[in-house]
Amino acid sequence: MIAIFKREWKSIFSGMLGYSLCAAYVLVGVLYFWVYNLLNLYPDFGYTLYSTTFAMLVFIPILTVRSLAEERRARTDQLLLTAPVGVPSIILGKYLAMVAVFTVPVAVLGLCPLVMRMYGIVSLAKAYGALFGYWLLGCAGIAIGLFLSGLTENTILAALSTFGVLLLSYLMPGIQTLFTVGSLLALGVFGLLAALAGLLAGIRSRSLTFGMLVFLGLCLALGLLYGLQSAALTSAFSALLGALGLFTPFESFIYGIFSIPAVLYYVSIAALFLFLAGQGLEKRRWN
Repeated sequence: MIAIFKREWKSIFSGMLGYSLCAAYVLVGVLYFWVYNLLNLYPDFGYTLYSTTFAMLVFIPILTVRSLAEERRARTDQLLLTAPVGVPSIILGKYLAMVAVFTVPVAVLGLCPLVMRMYGIVSLAKAYGALFGYWLLGCAGIAIGLFLSGLTENTILAALSTFGVLLLSYLMPGIQTLFTVGSLLALGVFGLLAALAGLLAGIRSRSLTFGMLVFLGLCLALGLLYGLQSAALTSAFSALLGALGLFTPFESFIYGIFSIPAVLYYVSIAALFLFLAGQGLEKRRWN
């Protein structure tokens, strides 16, 4: 894993990509810090961080696109797949290298609360708690980008898909407010999810019959739930949309609340997508 980590780290900083990404990210953060916290003497550094989360929509896709999609395009992934290294070590080595790159601009932004402290306008505990939540948010986003990068060898498609998923998650609080009416819409959405689950089950088992049975079984369960407890279906739909809002749990850190559920949420998201990325790479190794 250490060898993979060093290899990935060197590949990111072998050219100007790593330096440019980190410099641009720091520039965005410092500009917001200058305007909000120094010029206007706004004491909440967490709000400044939240205002810069849009930069992750660009930073993460560019950073993660090289991890697996670029390897597949250049055919250098064959070296990894035939090396005496386990798939978990490959995934973790690449992931930790990208997390380390993301940590660089975050660490630089960590100097900002110390500057604010000189003016006596900040609570260091609250500021660094928000910075920790910010870092966890980025780590979860990197895991998603790593997984999506492994789905294709087209680097542009990988970057756009990561950007699209993160943008959808970024806009999810606003989207969620649009779907607060009626359980029929929720039934339709869960029906689409049931179709997707059936498709994945069929592909995984290589049996169209099994996929159809999974789909029909889920549709039957949804129909019964809609007939008996339609309100529960609407609540489940709202909860599903809320779970897709990757940026929403970070808000608790902004308000100075060290939220254990938020920490567990980000750790779970990272673990889930790292597992899925590992499964995809394992399948390619055996194929």
